[in-house]
Amino acid sequence: MTVAIWVIIGIVVVLGLGLATSYNRFVRQRTLIKNAWANIDTELRRRYDLIPNLVETVKGYASHEREVFEEVARTRSMAASATGSPAQQAAAEGPFVAALRQLFAVAENYPELKANQNFLALQSELANTEDRIQASRRFYNANVQGYNRRVQSFPSVFVARSFGFKEEEFFEIEPALRPTLEQAPRIDFGTRSAEPAGSPAGGAGPGEAPGPSEPTPPAPPQ
Repeated sequence: MTVAIWVIIGIVVVLGLGLATSYNRFVRQRTLIKNAWANIDTELRRRYDLIPNLVETVKGYASHEREVFEEVARTRSMAASATGSPAQQAAAEGPFVAALRQLFAVAENYPELKANQNFLALQSELANTEDRIQASRRFYNANVQGYNRRVQSFPSVFVARSFGFKEEEFFEIEPALRPTLEQAPRIDFGTRSAEPAGSPAGGAGPGEAPGPSEPTPPAPPQ
């Protein structure tokens, strides 16, 4: 064989190895995305399971809020039955999240409900579930971003087109309910505490040195 033939064989081998490596990487990335999506689905199902008990607890104190309870039940059913793409699932989750926020807005009006141990336990579990949903969503989106970048980039774009690797959808959902569940105390820096009654006008404030005291008049001669 001539040198040219060996060169050609070498190029073919290198290209074949590169093609196989790129293909296998696409397969691993796609599998990782599917597993990440399964984690999101698991956490969403966990949230669906918490809602009936939460609603029943709130009903015990606010039974007249019938429209709120019906909206939560309706949107929960729609979200739980959604089986489409990540974008379609996110669209179904949006109204459900809005209904949950409305439910907790109702709970804010009932101090006895907010002190109920069952309600507090469900609230805490829901907050933890929301955290897991957001963590799973970020992990999923990060993997989708890396995968889609390779689908669009040279030279892996040729492998993607040849073997049918297409871009995956991101999963964007409303922020977690934690800001609604655990409001941080508000601090108003524009107000000042009133001076204590009986303090002399123009007296020294906190941290200020006291002004000079008036001299004591001498005692009259005996």
